[in-house]
Amino acid sequence: MMKKQYRNIFVEIGIEPTEIEARLQEIRYNYFYGNEERVYYPVGDDMAYIMDTGNNDARTEGMSYGMMLCVQLDMQKEFDCLWKWAKTYMWMSNGFHEGYFAWSCATDGTKNADSPAPDGEEFFAMALFFASHRWGDREGIFNYSHEAKEILRACLHKGENGRSGVPMWNHDNHQILFVPGSDFTDPSYHLPHFYELFALWAYEEDRDFWKQAAVESRKYLIKACHEKTGFSAEYAEFDGSPMRRKLPWTDDRHDWFYSDSYRTVANIGLDYEWFGKDEGQCHAAQAIQEFLLEDCRKNTYHIYEINGSIAGELALHPIAISATVAMSTLAATTDYSKEWVENFWKTPMRTGERRYYDNCLYFFAFLALSGNYRIW
Repeated sequence: MMKKQYRNIFVEIGIEPTEIEARLQEIRYNYFYGNEERVYYPVGDDMAYIMDTGNNDARTEGMSYGMMLCVQLDMQKEFDCLWKWAKTYMWMSNGFHEGYFAWSCATDGTKNADSPAPDGEEFFAMALFFASHRWGDREGIFNYSHEAKEILRACLHKGENGRSGVPMWNHDNHQILFVPGSDFTDPSYHLPHFYELFALWAYEEDRDFWKQAAVESRKYLIKACHEKTGFSAEYAEFDGSPMRRKLPWTDDRHDWFYSDSYRTVANIGLDYEWFGKDEGQCHAAQAIQEFLLEDCRKNTYHIYEINGSIAGELALHPIAISATVAMSTLAATTDYSKEWVENFWKTPMRTGERRYYDNCLYFFAFLALSGNYRIW
């Protein structure tokens, strides 16, 4: 296990450690077992899923997030239940996407899609490596490190040596793709802090790729985050500009600062906390804290163009914005950072049908700001 010191931002602003720990245990209970905030649902004695409560399905995003939360909190039973459900229902054992996970399933396990979303695969792999190091490998699907390596092998080598499908990363520019075979990316999928670790723990022949992917993702994030606002678009071209082309499967736009985008500065914050490498991407944390300060003070967040002009109604996931911008303090401490963290501390978890996405990012932010989102 790699060891380092992790900042506890809550302690830095004067909150007592006992109060922080009590709050963490409350969040843990509410997320997994509470009445109003829970998104974790057991199935029998040995499986469970994380429900996207806004869409009434289970997604690789949420399943892999849940596994990451479990390994950080030393919850092996819940981790194994989520992983068994994902392998039983989401994993595709044949066909064009063999070796990947269907990005959406009904809560009874029926696949809603026959294609993957790459952010799920990268979180699955990282959570499994951490599980291997924290708890040790067992047999079958609970040989965690083997499962992680096989996921990453599929991500890079689909389509080679007669294998069907296409990879999840562009081999020329080392960027993660929005979906396998696409010619654009999602800035919030770029996790250089994961790639640094994949470069240590993946199959040896792939380690150089992951090392370069970490370098290129940090360079990419500089281009994808607006200089003035720190905002990134939901989907973006390989040069970092917002992806404005029409997509065949939707009429929705994805070139603005909207739901996916909120994760980008949180990822920048965690990357800097883990590895301390700033190629210029940390500027986004400073910019977003300054630009959204009035929204923070009013507790009213909007949908924005990435240049900062208001694009429409109020944000669908305001608590996610509060959480991720507070988490960006790990990358850039500004004159406003304490205010952002205090605001987040005072913000309760979300209830109601939209609680899933907000509370996932809320939980990650609380772990990170309390020094509990760690390399295992």
